[in-house]
Amino acid sequence: MIELGVNIDHIATLRQARRTVEPDPVWGAVLAELGGADGITVHLREDRRHINDRDVKLLRETVRCKLNLEMAAVDEIAKIALNIKPDQATLVPERREEITTEGGLNITNQKDKIKNIVQQLQNNGISVSLFLDPDLTQIEAGIQTGCEAIEIHTGSYALTKNKIDEDNEIKRIIKASRLITNAGLRLHAGHGLNYHNVVRIANIPKMKELNIGHSIIARSIMVGIKEAVNEMKKIINPQNIHQTEDVF
Repeated sequence: MIELGVNIDHIATLRQARRTVEPDPVWGAVLAELGGADGITVHLREDRRHINDRDVKLLRETVRCKLNLEMAAVDEIAKIALNIKPDQATLVPERREEITTEGGLNITNQKDKIKNIVQQLQNNGISVSLFLDPDLTQIEAGIQTGCEAIEIHTGSYALTKNKIDEDNEIKRIIKASRLITNAGLRLHAGHGLNYHNVVRIANIPKMKELNIGHSIIARSIMVGIKEAVNEMKKIINPQNIHQTEDVF
């Protein structure tokens, strides 16, 4: 079964739009769990533009499924993670001016730094995933850090406008996926996935976890968080799922 991690950052983004106290992402996490979420994902940014320290603290106290903390590979956030102790930490790139994470982490130019943070987190009982583009050089470098999982950045796939480009991106993702699973790591994916494009990613053999945020929260405006999560769960875990390992 593929685990669904629901990213609730956009609930906090809506709260920030009016700089008020609602909607509360902690409440959203409860509803997501009731809808069948296997994990709750939040990104605690250095500038605290949406999710803040209060949110992460309360989520650690209330979330009963996996709590996945997306974080930059910086000492300040690493210290918070070591204190909060999420079940999983996903190291991601971060730029102050970006609207959302725009690509995977660059491991090759900071391998020692990343490896050190990975070890710190693991020594404190926190499983570590790296958010990487489906680039074989980056994947190889990521494997060498000793992390337990790699989450493939699916943003380029999600932005494709035609079948040829989509097929090409799927080929890249499948090659990267095989490298990850052959190394014995857990295979995760996320970014830009929605109710229409998620199936081809979910069908990749040995996929263990999908992290999806914007499309679920957008859908929840119409049907509610509990139902939106439940609908996505049904899509990524249908009966007799057909896998696409040999398509390419």
